[in-house]
Amino acid sequence: MGRMPNDVMEHELSLFWQDIFTWASWAIVLVMLAIAVRLWMRQGTPFYFIACLAAGVAAFAEPLYDVAFDLWFYDAQNGQPGAMYSHFTAFGVVQPNWSHSGYIILYASACLYAGGHIYRGTLGRKNLFLVWLAEIAASCVFEVIGTSTDVYTYYGPYELRIVNYPLIIGVLEGTQVVIFTVVAVQLWRRVETAWGLLGLFVLFPVTFFGANFGLGSPVIIALHLDESEFSSGIVWAATFLSMAMCVVAVNGAAKFLPDARRPETERVDASDQAVPA
Repeated sequence: MGRMPNDVMEHELSLFWQDIFTWASWAIVLVMLAIAVRLWMRQGTPFYFIACLAAGVAAFAEPLYDVAFDLWFYDAQNGQPGAMYSHFTAFGVVQPNWSHSGYIILYASACLYAGGHIYRGTLGRKNLFLVWLAEIAASCVFEVIGTSTDVYTYYGPYELRIVNYPLIIGVLEGTQVVIFTVVAVQLWRRVETAWGLLGLFVLFPVTFFGANFGLGSPVIIALHLDESEFSSGIVWAATFLSMAMCVVAVNGAAKFLPDARRPETERVDASDQAVPA
């Protein structure tokens, strides 16, 4: 399975909705960057700003995700390709310019509204699960619109869809956001200079593909089994297995939340350590 139908490749892109996704998403990103700069000036850390940039730059690896999860961005108009505002193509999948703004909105927003709370140790396990649910809901809203308005589609034989959108995608995306945000804050707490926060550019793709390709591996394999081995039952089972793995992963991420009542152990100088008799 996983072979792309011709009608998907030839499906016409809605130019109207492409304009909305392009201009509206980049307008939201400008607002997010303004908030990030304001937090930078107020708190003296570029963490929020760099987190946004890291998510945006990581969108250059989106074609890997598209191939694994059977995502196709519509590009045809009047029977001819080239209708998309695109900047590159990889693995035969044309990439829209708004993929970068979409990444920043979907994957870096939690750093803005939850990152500071995590840093101060005021966000606990219960609230982390609320962040997870909020991110899943945001993903569903964003992508249900995109997959329902002739902008793009998930053409694979998914089960448990909301309109045209596979729910497992939203669960995986929400999980990745939680893992990235928690680990990003842990990096923030440990670096001694602002330059150290550039590690977020490496951290993002590690958490993104680790969560989506790791926790999502049962679904990816189930979608792409040979026709003689494929069945919808396997996809259903793989979907629930990946969802269960996501719950375990979020619960595990909660173990790494800083505790305001228990500050990080300070470094002990070698000269202060007890010398055995």
